[in-house]
Amino acid sequence: MKCPFCGYEESKVIDSRPTDEGEKIRRRRECISCGNRFTTYEKIESVPIMIIKKDKSRESFNRDKLLKGMVRACEKRPVPIDTLEKIVDEIESEIQNSLDREITSVKIGELVMDKLKDVDEVAYVRFASVYRQFKDINTFMSELKKLLTED
Repeated sequence: MKCPFCGYEESKVIDSRPTDEGEKIRRRRECISCGNRFTTYEKIESVPIMIIKKDKSRESFNRDKLLKGMVRACEKRPVPIDTLEKIVDEIESEIQNSLDREITSVKIGELVMDKLKDVDEVAYVRFASVYRQFKDINTFMSELKKLLTED
């Protein structure tokens, strides 16, 4: 950190604490060269995750939209909302931890289906039917057969 008084590029941290909002860290520093003290603020740099949709358009990741789709697939099923929120947290964390700032909607759909398959098979089939856009009963039946052979 460059000293604002003498321009020297090294300083030591005297005190470090979070701000009232908890969004930043306030650091008191002392210049190693001139001894003057100054304050810096450090915050997390957030880069939005962009979703590449099937039509190649892009939109920002929206966890509420993801949760809403899962809630719709789980209607009238014994799946607690806490479980769905946990799944959304896991998916969001997985996306954030990847080095890519862009992810396809196809990949997100696959992540959701992998998680729903373990939670509720009916919800999984409902989500898959919308996500994979089943054209007829044969594609629906082939998905059910795949599900049955995996067990």
